[in-house]
Amino acid sequence: MESNSEVVNGIHDEFTDLSKTRSGIEAVEDITVEANIHIEKISLQADQQSEDVTEALKQNVYAKVNKPVKQKAAKPQVTFPDEDIIHEEPTYPNQPFAPRLPPPRSPSGENQPLLSKNRLDAEFINDFPDDSVFQTLVRNAETAIDRGVYPVRIAQGSSGSYFVKDVDQKTIGVFKPKNEEPYGQLNPKWTKWMHKTCCPCCFGRGCLIPNQGYLSEAGASIIDSKLGLSIVPKTKVVHLASETFNYNPIDRAKTKTKKYTSEHFPKFGKKFHRIGLPPKVGSMQTYVEGYKDAEFWLRKFEADPLQAHTSREYQLQFERLVVLDYIIRNTDRGNDNWLIRYDKPDIDDENDAPETEWSMVTRPIVKIAAIDNGLAFPYKHPDSWRAYPYHWTWLPEARIPFSQETKDLVLDKLSDMHFVESLTTELHELFSQDKGFDRSLFDRQMAVMRGQILNLCKGMNGGNTPEEIVNMRPVVIEKTRELSLGGRLRTMTEHFSQRIQDRKPFFSW
Repeated sequence: MESNSEVVNGIHDEFTDLSKTRSGIEAVEDITVEANIHIEKISLQADQQSEDVTEALKQNVYAKVNKPVKQKAAKPQVTFPDEDIIHEEPTYPNQPFAPRLPPPRSPSGENQPLLSKNRLDAEFINDFPDDSVFQTLVRNAETAIDRGVYPVRIAQGSSGSYFVKDVDQKTIGVFKPKNEEPYGQLNPKWTKWMHKTCCPCCFGRGCLIPNQGYLSEAGASIIDSKLGLSIVPKTKVVHLASETFNYNPIDRAKTKTKKYTSEHFPKFGKKFHRIGLPPKVGSMQTYVEGYKDAEFWLRKFEADPLQAHTSREYQLQFERLVVLDYIIRNTDRGNDNWLIRYDKPDIDDENDAPETEWSMVTRPIVKIAAIDNGLAFPYKHPDSWRAYPYHWTWLPEARIPFSQETKDLVLDKLSDMHFVESLTTELHELFSQDKGFDRSLFDRQMAVMRGQILNLCKGMNGGNTPEEIVNMRPVVIEKTRELSLGGRLRTMTEHFSQRIQDRKPFFSW
């Protein structure tokens, strides 16, 4: 019995201890729950306080950014709690900083543009970054026109061409507008008008593309530069406007109306894109000094022949002229549209040195300038009425075979088909500037040029004279492109075909 009572008492004690332990655990759990609730309340209060502070900061920044310029009220003050605050950087629109300078003012107080509005368009079109010398030449011409030094029309010739001057009244170039060319609609010379009116069947040149003389002038300069001939004054396509150019009455009336409106109603005048006369596109050629018409010097040389050394230099210059004219198939090469410069030797009479000493005698200089290249690059050989011969063919220099110096200068280049195609590429970049550019006609122009180059190379290799080369049968080399298919690969191949033109013009030479 005693043993059983001891067991019962032991079990009772164990249950008592277990109940105490369970009540302690429950108490701890209750304390933990209360602590978590208290912590959550504190966190919510802190979040609310942080949101209030952040909103106050945003309102302060917004008030500073959007404060009117003329408002002089004190800045709003906001008191923040001592707790740590996370400051947010204000965000602004992503706009680049571009300071604006006020435009210059005229003596009358009116705003004036930085550039003359008469040539704002031409200022950006006449851009030649690869030729700083020609760029300066054009800028000088534009400045002179803005200051009232206008180009002067040349009396000679059958088209409207002008001597361009700088501010010092010095001639610096020759400008030939497109619409004032021999067959242009605004040609101021009455001879071509009479020609068109009285003899329309013979008017124009059927082998040339109309109104592309300015491109022909610039194209001849490209050929000269690529071959290193150095006989064509630098020529490029430019845009100029001048009161001395030949404009139609409508353009002049519009210009006067715009000027009047701009002066009396500036508010409406500011809306005009251009106030002055519209710029004319054309070719501008660098002016060469000291040259005279070839006809003048040819007569002098016939009466007073050149010395052997000077005659040799003249022959080399003449051969370069032949190379240029033959390649571009110039249809207007008379003795009055190529120039010769001849500087006679100067003898120092005051020098007491013996006559045998050549130090007192300056060496004579003879040079040729090939100008008036506007009627070249035909799309077919002349085959209608006239043959348009080269007038230098009847000179005695044309009956002398090409010199070795000229062959060394051009023959290797012209014999390379890649070089010839590079010529056509540059000419394409030039000719495609025209609004009426026709790719098919351009390809025909290049076909004629390739044929001329082929004949010239054959003649030089065969020891022929310029006269003999001119009498060779005209050739046309056409280029065709074909797309060849080979599995998944497609290749474009080029083929050249040669064709001889047998048809001759009615008036042969």
